[in-house]
Amino acid sequence: MKKILFVCHGNICRSPMAEFIFKEMVKKHGLENQFVIKSAATSTEEIWNGIGNPVYPPAKKELARHGISCDKKRAVQMCRADYEKYEYLIGMDDRNIEDLKDRAPSPEEWKKIHRMTEFCTRFTHADHVPDPYYGGAEGFEYVLDLLEDACAGLLEHLK
Repeated sequence: MKKILFVCHGNICRSPMAEFIFKEMVKKHGLENQFVIKSAATSTEEIWNGIGNPVYPPAKKELARHGISCDKKRAVQMCRADYEKYEYLIGMDDRNIEDLKDRAPSPEEWKKIHRMTEFCTRFTHADHVPDPYYGGAEGFEYVLDLLEDACAGLLEHLK
């Protein structure tokens, strides 16, 4: 069983998009029973009184445009126990990678930490997954395309 945790800052855009894209890919390949796939935040910004916010509406809309549902997903924060629970902790950008390393129980756990874009096969120029929450040229459509590429590469890597 492969256990994967996708991580971003708030767990309302990039990491849940990666979680549900990867779940859909795994399902299409009939491999659901071989994976545990979740996502989490490094921060608590999107969690209030213990209850996480749902996936950000534009991210949810972009997933839906591709036939992928994330209806019941709410932001959760990762914890130290996740380093024992998951084989792969996949961050979206430099800040996520640094946060993952800072929280690791020991430097030995760093071997589980990966950058999402290291699995890209088409978007080989990308060094991070930009946060579409803040707008800019790279919007939700671009991020979804980038994540689909990286998820396909990750699946091939894990087969």
